[in-house]
Amino acid sequence: MSTQSTAGIDEPGASGEAPRPGATADHPSRSDWFVRGTSGLIGGPLGDHAVALDRPADREGRFWTAARIVLALVCLTLALHWVQKSPCQDGAWQNNVQYTRMCYTDVLALYYAEGLNEGKVPYADHPVEYPVLTGYFMGALGLPVHSLGVDKPTINQGQWFYNLNALVLGALAVATVAVILNLRRRRPWDAALFALAPALVLTATVNWDLLAVGLTAFGLLAWARTRSDRRELLMAGAAGALLGLGGAAKMWPLFLLGPILVLTLRAGRLRAGLTATATALVALVAVNLPVAIPYRESWGRFFDLNTTRPIDWGTLWYIGRYLDGRISPSAPGELGPFEWLNANIATLNWVSYLLFGLACLGVAALALLAPRRPRLAPLAFLVVAAFLIFSKVWSQQFVLWLLPLAVLARPRWGAFLAWQFAEVCYFAAFYGELLGTATSRPIFPEGVFVLASSLRLITVAVLCGFIIRDILRPEEDAVRQTYADDPDGGVLDGAPDAPWLTRRRQRAAPTAATPADATA
Repeated sequence: MSTQSTAGIDEPGASGEAPRPGATADHPSRSDWFVRGTSGLIGGPLGDHAVALDRPADREGRFWTAARIVLALVCLTLALHWVQKSPCQDGAWQNNVQYTRMCYTDVLALYYAEGLNEGKVPYADHPVEYPVLTGYFMGALGLPVHSLGVDKPTINQGQWFYNLNALVLGALAVATVAVILNLRRRRPWDAALFALAPALVLTATVNWDLLAVGLTAFGLLAWARTRSDRRELLMAGAAGALLGLGGAAKMWPLFLLGPILVLTLRAGRLRAGLTATATALVALVAVNLPVAIPYRESWGRFFDLNTTRPIDWGTLWYIGRYLDGRISPSAPGELGPFEWLNANIATLNWVSYLLFGLACLGVAALALLAPRRPRLAPLAFLVVAAFLIFSKVWSQQFVLWLLPLAVLARPRWGAFLAWQFAEVCYFAAFYGELLGTATSRPIFPEGVFVLASSLRLITVAVLCGFIIRDILRPEEDAVRQTYADDPDGGVLDGAPDAPWLTRRRQRAAPTAATPADATA
């Protein structure tokens, strides 16, 4: 007779396997203190006799399973997002409606700004400010809409383009939830964190970030399938290729290769990590070369823009600029340290890169020195969060980068909802700032926007702190209360540490005291 864990799950032979007979799914009303407390408003946690909901996972006979409910919820969330953006869909942005209704979207604005409405091919006819796969995506959807508009001049091309993008990006969001459900078969309600995230309601189609999110999710799923020796290198290559494609859409998915390399080094499975890294680079180069060679200037616009742009709204550096003149006012004609960095962008770039590099080294040290090898998702979250914290640009939709990683890294509702509350506050303050700039009449004091920016930064930092604590105290890790090790780890799942690390720890460990020594 098997022994069940505190979450009511049989200990697995391999964490990624389907639930074993008799195993039941995790229920947040029992395992999560925040949900357990708030469940008192509707009668308390799920009871022992709630057979209809708590039947063994392998004998689920209802239509509305947890997975289907979560998928329905993300569809509802995306529908609410579409409604929220609907005042801007016709493109007739009169009287600053895009700011007063908080419905601005780059997708619609750039259909015209990037010349897609004129049939211009991205990069070939017009430089694009995004990495090439995003440019390909824009052209693949925008040029057919333009052709349709030529044949049917009465249609609103911008609206058609936006809605086509919303459909495809929404499908990628649903696919991301499906991946999370696949990776967390014993914890299906974790995916509801993503499905119900307020940030998803507000920012899903502000830009094309869900393209990179979806590719990264599939990359993590492929990595989780590397646990079979027979398919290890094949799936590691697939994972790397998907992360490389994600990096060709937005740069941040490439950062996940760092945690993969460090963890495979610790586990003595570096071959899989190197395979993923190599295929990621091959995919990245293969996608970029067709543009970089014939249209080098257009291809380089993304890099030029990010190299030369100053401190952007809502960043750590923006907060510092605000505080420059309030904590230690400078003499007339002198610049505070953050204002000086804004005037010396090359130095600002290097300082930002240095801080991010030091944070990555810290994450690597944590991965190698932690008492138990960390899971992949927490390290991935820490690296991407560090990039956002120290970057000079932190756009409103960048929250989407962290959403799936936060769900996989630390599926706890309390801190997650506090972070989402901060993102909602920032979203509202950001549009107030935009409206004030457009009308030259401040909507509220600048300090309100700085406060909202600070709240967002602090809550992300707090999430990082909780994740670091869970790494140092694995018994606090919610996922490891349900799974034996790392359901996302692939070849890492259940693998012992490499012999070189084990020997080093044995040499470093103090010699155990003998009974005679103890009584001396």
